[in-house]
Amino acid sequence: MQSWIRQAGKTTRWAVLTWGLTLCGLWPLAVMAQGRPAQEVFLPKSGQGPVVVVVSGQSGPPNYRAYARQVAELGYRAVLIDGRDILTRQQDGAQNLRAVITTALDSTNGASSKVMLIGFSQGGGGVLAHGLAMSELVKAAVLHYPATSWAKNLGGVVGRIHIPVLVLAAELDRYQNCCLIEHMREIESLAKARQIPLQLVVYPNADHGFNLDGRNHRVEDAADAWRRMVDMLSRHHPVR
Repeated sequence: MQSWIRQAGKTTRWAVLTWGLTLCGLWPLAVMAQGRPAQEVFLPKSGQGPVVVVVSGQSGPPNYRAYARQVAELGYRAVLIDGRDILTRQQDGAQNLRAVITTALDSTNGASSKVMLIGFSQGGGGVLAHGLAMSELVKAAVLHYPATSWAKNLGGVVGRIHIPVLVLAAELDRYQNCCLIEHMREIESLAKARQIPLQLVVYPNADHGFNLDGRNHRVEDAADAWRRMVDMLSRHHPVR
């Protein structure tokens, strides 16, 4: 695995900390549960909604808070976690992700029976490695330029997909060779041959992180990726 995959952090106590009212009027909560990765929860105005788990890239949750808040504004309970806790050298990512999902679902008091996953880069690779096989807990997933460099057998990865998946990839992505477009196209081809519900959308002029703040940001591509993500939410995990 790549050197940027670190050991998943384990917390040692139960704690819930309110961080204050954000600019968009939502309360982000930092939730640390014993033996489980930390979660930042963004509530919709109604206070409750279907759960969407947003899995960050290598840079960690701070760069993805704005995205999670926007998901919450759509009416969802957005749970932001660190992708480094899901794609790990210790191979405990599946356990970590399952713990996050079950904790998030328990907090809804039965209002949500499954979640939808949204992953970025390393976090997207973690969802690809573990989350797409959890059909008993996950309805669908959206992966933004997911890391694939960890996978020795892409056919085996595709064989674990049991839910609808949308992959949003950048043609020019060469970031640490983690998320190559060639791998995305091979995954698409294998899925199509096996009639697995995976859709690949490629942005020909985009690079890694094209829908995040930074030098690679592309306004039109980011808007299109957001629209496609919202459509996936509407079709597979609508707000009632």
